[in-house]
Amino acid sequence: MAPRTATPPTPPRSLDLPPLIALGLERVGARVAQQLTSDVPEVHALCRSLDKYRGKMLRPTLSLLCAHAVRLDSLEIVDEALIVPDVVTVASVVEMIHLATLVHDDVLDEAETRRGHATINRIEGNEIAVILGDFLISQSFHLCSSLDTQKTALRVGEITSAVCAGELLQLARRGDAALDEPTYFRIIERKTAALIGLACEVGARHAGADEATCAAMYRFGMHLGIAFQIQDDLLDLIGDEAVVGKPLGKDIEKGKVTLPVLHHMGRLATAEREAIEARIRTSTPLNGSRSMLAARLDASGSIEYARKIAREHIERALGELGRLGESPARERLAAVAESVIDRQF
Repeated sequence: MAPRTATPPTPPRSLDLPPLIALGLERVGARVAQQLTSDVPEVHALCRSLDKYRGKMLRPTLSLLCAHAVRLDSLEIVDEALIVPDVVTVASVVEMIHLATLVHDDVLDEAETRRGHATINRIEGNEIAVILGDFLISQSFHLCSSLDTQKTALRVGEITSAVCAGELLQLARRGDAALDEPTYFRIIERKTAALIGLACEVGARHAGADEATCAAMYRFGMHLGIAFQIQDDLLDLIGDEAVVGKPLGKDIEKGKVTLPVLHHMGRLATAEREAIEARIRTSTPLNGSRSMLAARLDASGSIEYARKIAREHIERALGELGRLGESPARERLAAVAESVIDRQF
C-alpha cells in the first residue's frame, strides 16, 4: 500500500504573514505532511493527530525570513522561483524536531492539553507518545539526509543532541531549589534557544550566506530563543489559560525553577524562602494560588527583572541583524524579535 499524505495545515493567520512567507509556510506544511505518513494505518492516523500541535510555526518562519534576508527578496511578490527548495527542506526538518519535543514534553510534564486540545499522551498513553516523538525525529533526520551538504546534517545532529542535553539537565535539577541563574541559562540555551538558532542558521546557509553570516543568524536565534523561553516562564505565572491554551502554574508543580522565581527567592526572608523551596522540592501543586504567587513576584520586582533580561537578549538579537543588508525580510526579523516578549500565548 502506498503511503498516504496528510493534508498540510494552513499557516497561522495570527502572524499577519507577508505573501511570500505565507507561500513558503504552505510549502513547509506540505513537506512535513509528506514526511509524516506511513503505510501502517495506525501510524498514519497518529501522524494526522499531530496537526493540532501546530502553532505559531515560529521556527520555519525564521528560516524563511533569514533566507529571504540573505537574498534581499521582496516579501510581497508571490513567486515560486523565490522559494528555495533546500530552505523549505531545512525549515521542515527543524519544525519536525520541534514537534517531537512538544510530544515528549507533554509526556514528561504529564500534560493533558496543548493549544486547547487533548495531548497525544492523554489520548493514546505515554508509550505511544514517546515512540511517536521518536518517529518524528527519525523522519526529520531522513529528510535532512536528502540535502547535498553534510554541514547541515552535522549541525542538525549537534543541535538535537544539545536539546536532549538541556532536557536531561532540567530533569536532573528538577526539585532543586538551589538552582542558580547560570544553570538556568545553560538549560534554556540548550532545550529551547539552540533549535531556534539552528532554524535561523540553516535558513541563511541554504540561501547562500557565508559562514560569518550563518554564525550571526545562529546568535540572533539563540538570543531570541532565550527571550522566548523567559516569556514562556512568565506566562506560566501570569498568563491567561484561555489564551495560552494549556494549564498554567505547572513549572513549580513539576519542580522547575524559572528566572522570575529565582530572582524572587533571592529577595525573601529566610522563612518565606524556605516555604517556596519546600514547595519546589516536593513539587506541590499551586491549587489556585498562582495569582497570589504572581502578585508577590510582581511586588518583589521579579516579574520586571525577568522582562528586563528578556529585553536585553532581544537587543542583542537585533544587533546581530547588522550583518544583513537592508531588506523587508530583515525588518520583519526585527519585528518578530520584538513580538516575542509581548506575546500572550
